[in-house]
Amino acid sequence: MIIATYNIQNIFFRDRVLIKKYRENNLELWVEEFEDLMLKGGLRTNEEFNRMRALSQLLGFEDSQHSPYLTMMYKTGQLFLKKSVAANTYKATHLTDWNGWVKLNSNPINDTAIENKAKIIKEASADVLILLEVEDRASLLEFNTYFLSNTYTHILYLETNDVYGRGIGVLIKKGYNVKSMKSHVNDFDKNGNPIFDMDLQEYKISTPNGTTITVLSTCFLDDTENPAKSNAKIEVQSKRMAEVYQTLDESNDLVAVMGTLNAPSYSKSLSSIIEGTDLKDVSKHHTFEVDLDKGKDSKYFRLGAYKMGVNIRQRDYLMLSSKLYKVVKNSGLIRKGIWFKKRPQWEMLKSIKNETHMASEHPLVWSQLKIG
Repeated sequence: MIIATYNIQNIFFRDRVLIKKYRENNLELWVEEFEDLMLKGGLRTNEEFNRMRALSQLLGFEDSQHSPYLTMMYKTGQLFLKKSVAANTYKATHLTDWNGWVKLNSNPINDTAIENKAKIIKEASADVLILLEVEDRASLLEFNTYFLSNTYTHILYLETNDVYGRGIGVLIKKGYNVKSMKSHVNDFDKNGNPIFDMDLQEYKISTPNGTTITVLSTCFLDDTENPAKSNAKIEVQSKRMAEVYQTLDESNDLVAVMGTLNAPSYSKSLSSIIEGTDLKDVSKHHTFEVDLDKGKDSKYFRLGAYKMGVNIRQRDYLMLSSKLYKVVKNSGLIRKGIWFKKRPQWEMLKSIKNETHMASEHPLVWSQLKIG
């Protein structure tokens, strides 16, 4: 049995606010790279010109890729649709293929990026796959049909507390079944606020040989503008997740805890779940395999990274209860869908030519278990 977790960062469309945050975080590197290309002497290659065009879009010089699908206007008591500045305006009726709703404030994800998301998932070939930051169930079903060739026979999706509408999806192959699901969106802190920015979800999953494992999945959100507040929030969420795990571990000792925790393992904010339980991180297992950084980075260990030579900040975790950890056959991390900025460098999918082709900023983490 192979289980995996992957923060896919939406499938077909992503909120413009989230795209803006990504652009702001990388602005300094892009400006430096663009200036280097501008000041380069001699003839530039076609590849360099193409890179300059891509950077001009990312820096906002040419913002066409961030334009909305359409503009909605309200006048004379009617809804009108305008697809672009140059296009005609149409009244929203059945004659204009108006379906009664429209997704606002979101941008389409690059077609190549969507295909690369599917490539990463296919390479892992997980029997049970947890996808984080999924926009809706309809997208999940369409993605499985047209990009994953209906590999997964059971598709589940639950909404969360996320203000951008991102939920958690569960994809399961034939022979495996979800016996029950439970959401913790309504777990509240002492002030009456939801503990989880998104959710903590529980799934009891039966394998083909009848064994039942319990999976806990979550996604903690980080606030780069207010790290102290973000860490305090993660600490509360981590403590609650540890409490839920301890309860589950008493009734079923085959438990997997996975998701994006957005903090390094040594962080105080994760101490409740990392140090306060018997959970073990698969990245510490002797079978854990991943393509190493190139050059001198292959012998370098960055604080907060997965391991020596895998110098990306650890945000995504797959942790197993003691009994489940003992039956790990193989494990690993797939990061070839991530675009590297400068250093370190690793093997990427050949279809990734720039940031817009990136499958996700997150790696896929997987583990093969000898239980079914």
